[in-house]
Amino acid sequence: MEVKPFKLNRIHILKNAWIGLIFLFLISCKEEIKKTVVKENYVDKVYPLLDTENSRWFFFTSASRPFGMVNLSPDTEINGAWGSGYRYNTDTIKGFSHIHAWQMSGLSVMPVTISEIDKSNIFTDFYSRFNHQTETITPGYHSVVLDRYQIKAELTSTKRVGFHQYSFPKNKEAGILFNLNTILGPNDNVAGELAQTGESELSGTLVATPTHRRPKPLNIYFKIELNVPITALIKDEQTGNYLINIKNTTSPVLMKAGISYTSLENATKNIQQELPHWNFNQVIQGSKDEWNSLLGRIKIEGGTEQDQRRFYTDLWHALQGRRIISDVNGSYPDNTGSVFRIGQLPLNTEGKPLFNHYNSDSFWGAQWTINTLWGLVYPEIMEEFSQSLMQYYKDGGMIPRGPSGGNYTYVMTGASSTPFIVSAIQKGLIKGNLESYYQALKKNHMPGGIMERVGYEHYTSLGGGLKYYLEKGFVPYPLPDGDFGGHQDGASLTLEYAYQDWTLAQLAKKLGKQEDAEYFSKRSKNYQNLFDSNSGWIHPKNVNGDWYLNFDPYQYQHGFIEANGAQATWFVPHDLIGLAKLMGGNDKAVEKLNAQFEAAEKLGFTSGDSHAAELHPEYSRIPINYGNQPSIQTAFVFQQLGRPDLTAYWSRKIVQKVFSGLSHASGYNGDEDQGLMGSLAVLMKIGLFQMNGGTEENPEYQIGSPLFDKITIELNNNYYKGKTFEINTKNNNAENVYVKDIQFNNISVNTHKIHHDDIVNGGVLELQMSK
Repeated sequence: MEVKPFKLNRIHILKNAWIGLIFLFLISCKEEIKKTVVKENYVDKVYPLLDTENSRWFFFTSASRPFGMVNLSPDTEINGAWGSGYRYNTDTIKGFSHIHAWQMSGLSVMPVTISEIDKSNIFTDFYSRFNHQTETITPGYHSVVLDRYQIKAELTSTKRVGFHQYSFPKNKEAGILFNLNTILGPNDNVAGELAQTGESELSGTLVATPTHRRPKPLNIYFKIELNVPITALIKDEQTGNYLINIKNTTSPVLMKAGISYTSLENATKNIQQELPHWNFNQVIQGSKDEWNSLLGRIKIEGGTEQDQRRFYTDLWHALQGRRIISDVNGSYPDNTGSVFRIGQLPLNTEGKPLFNHYNSDSFWGAQWTINTLWGLVYPEIMEEFSQSLMQYYKDGGMIPRGPSGGNYTYVMTGASSTPFIVSAIQKGLIKGNLESYYQALKKNHMPGGIMERVGYEHYTSLGGGLKYYLEKGFVPYPLPDGDFGGHQDGASLTLEYAYQDWTLAQLAKKLGKQEDAEYFSKRSKNYQNLFDSNSGWIHPKNVNGDWYLNFDPYQYQHGFIEANGAQATWFVPHDLIGLAKLMGGNDKAVEKLNAQFEAAEKLGFTSGDSHAAELHPEYSRIPINYGNQPSIQTAFVFQQLGRPDLTAYWSRKIVQKVFSGLSHASGYNGDEDQGLMGSLAVLMKIGLFQMNGGTEENPEYQIGSPLFDKITIELNNNYYKGKTFEINTKNNNAENVYVKDIQFNNISVNTHKIHHDDIVNGGVLELQMSK
């Protein structure tokens, strides 16, 4: 009898223990579920098809990492830089190519099935229709069914290696075409060769031919590895292209394609280091994790689901387009000299490159876009690009404004890299070798530098009109020396040089170079020489200093680059008060600009829905254009002239009209130059802007009208002291667009401005919104 209570107590204790363990297990599961829920997949919010009806060769991205050397995706159009690549309305896939970069293309492949009928013409007739209904696209992954062959093609990648997974139909002869000799986007691929180097391995090369913009050929080396044996390698003598037959299998066929611009050996090393395994899903997840990590640097709350999706689509575009050209070991193609050479990036103590080297479209317009976004949210990216630009100077004696294939392209005009690098220095991202940076930048602003050359002026240095700018204080239009390169529009060149001179003056001042600072500051006033007080516009002058006859401020590209005079007149970001004074004071300037916005609103604030539409007789006359870079700062001009209410009003309207939709038919109006318009949209939606590109000491941010209730920016602690910077808005909605009251860290702020040091030390900016 005495044993029974002991037995009951024991059972009771065990029962309680099990209940406790179950409770702890449930709590643990709940915590895991909670963690899973909290971890947001920002990639799922991205809409990759945005504006793909107006796509251009480097615009569309799917199976790619941020800034990856490989940008693997289907091509539905292959003839020309504009109107090529992935175009939504074209229903035929012509291959999957690995390089979609500024003035570069290469390595197109196509999985096929081969019947007896197809064998005789498969090299010339292999395109396949597809259907968007059976297509899946997300950052880092693309899946599509080739209707002709009933092959499911799945694509993903590391930085330098494309990874394919093909599910072939049963009982069909399977193959993969290597379309090495073809035209793709901006250039032809020629001299393509492929050799089998193992049971399941191939090695190859091809040449990307020169273009009008990239004047030298570029060798592309690639290594192919498959998870199945190659049963035959066939070369077609007519096309020079290749077909491999592979063993029939019911399992998916995997193929790795590592590329390099320096050697086959380095293409192999890129695979060995970045993709040593065959786990396709692991690479998809790795890509997703990398994108999530970068997209998640900005967390938003509030707004509609579409607002949030478009925001992360914009942010995604801000992190792509510009492409790595260096290998994992730091080798890179240097085409800046008379003879091609393989360069070597500096290595750290572990033997890894200190930075990557890049292919990039122009930094023309970057002062209002990636300067601010990268500098605040992705400082490591801004530092790395600055180091890459400096490497070009060490190799070729000039900092480029848009390099391709390891060489200068002289794309666009001016010294657009100067504000970018000066901004990086002023924000403390570049701390060492400042004298070297300064001398490199200064060279571009003097005779012998890049300012002398306009777009694609490879062999002369007269098109930029720099000698007239220095002698007369303006670049004449038309230029009397002849036709050299593109964009010889003297009024725009004058405005651009003046602003860039001012930014260089800020760096000279920082380094104690007072004489230089005064010299470039004086040059920055040259815009005044083209202000016509009678008309109230910036007005081109001829070489004799006479006003350009029959001047029409709404006529496109007559003295102005990709703009008209009404748009370009406001391109004085460094001295808007001075410009307003010429117009008769701030009130007069505000009245003038407000009237321009009212007129632009009737046309939707853009010159049509594509870059080509800017030449349309009606659209070209729009007084403000948010579809191209020259006037994208204008909403924030009001704030600089004492009217932050108008900045809030018009910036919200622009976001609503231009940067809100999720459609394959529109989005950036056809001119998303490698992250510039995506960055602009992000900045307008978080309500931060930098009129002069963040180039003054302790750069200033202008506060606009944030779209969301809460914005949390995760700060990179390798560069900045603070953990996060928050923007909280109260009573924010479509009507309450004005900022009534501002507090930073619970202290009232009397201006609509905040400085870089305050932001990066962390804190909370609270904005009371009102009607």
